Amino acid sequence: MRKQSPKKALSATTTVEVHFYDVDSLSIVWHGHYLKYFENGREAFGKKFGVAYMDIYNSGYTAPIVDLQVRYLNMVTLDETLEVETVYVPAESAKLIFEYTIYKQSDRSVVARATTTQVFMNKEGVMEFSTPEFYRKWKEKWGVTEHRNSPAPRRGNVQLKQ
Repeated sequence: MRKQSPKKALSATTTVEVHFYDVDSLSIVWHGHYLKYFENGREAFGKKFGVAYMDIYNSGYTAPIVDLQVRYLNMVTLDETLEVETVYVPAESAKLIFEYTIYKQSDRSVVARATTTQVFMNKEGVMEFSTPEFYRKWKEKWGVTEHRNSPAPRRGNVQLKQ
């Protein structure tokens, strides 16, 4: 995962309850359900900072995920409560990068870490290589700075050049 800049990162935290339909026959959360938890985190971030999916859509774009990296660190069982922390990672390119940490609420142990990368596509389904105006304004509003000397992306991340 990338190291955040010294400036305070934009982040949001949401709570997730582990339900019966999330676990397998051993009462352990099935690995695929973590994607839903990351989605909950992304939605909470979007609502908090005004970059929810409908905000993006109403600006004339969609933002599909093109890369997902997950590290599973501890198992989770039925009826546990989790906290999903979602942190925005500034990027020069026209993309959204988020890092996630899922904690057990009971002891704050880290359950999983992940990174997602989303790109912008216009209403015709064409990928935008330049930063959409609404996104440029969003970055400006929240004081997001782009780091030309930021750490290299992890293997597998999509690189788009402007």
